[in-house]
Amino acid sequence: QLQLVESGGGLVQPGGSLRLSCAASGFRLTYYAMGWFRQAPGKEREGVSCISSSDGSTYYADSVKGRFTISRDNAKNTVFLQMNDLKPEDTGVYYCAAGRITVQNMCVNSNYYTMDYWGKGTLVTVSS
Repeated sequence: QLQLVESGGGLVQPGGSLRLSCAASGFRLTYYAMGWFRQAPGKEREGVSCISSSDGSTYYADSVKGRFTISRDNAKNTVFLQMNDLKPEDTGVYYCAAGRITVQNMCVNSNYYTMDYWGKGTLVTVSS
């Protein structure tokens, strides 16, 4: 099977941390840009953070800069999203995606470009 599987979501209090993982099976992530997206209840999906396949270039949405860090481990065929100082507005379903496109196009203009693979999502709830 060719798929991406997210894990690491859950319930956390404001100010807490979570680390999301996205593991690929059936294909190698080495030559794909990878991204994390989220969709909050009643809102449109937005690009959270993306990382390139080659030079390590990254993108972060303004709302998460300084709090989230994206990374990848090609040997483990996995991409991560470390989320610190979580806020209630970070609540939503987080999806990972893989595509052979630039970081800018993946995270900023994702609605105009087709991703090669999408995960099914993992729910993050930030609440006291």
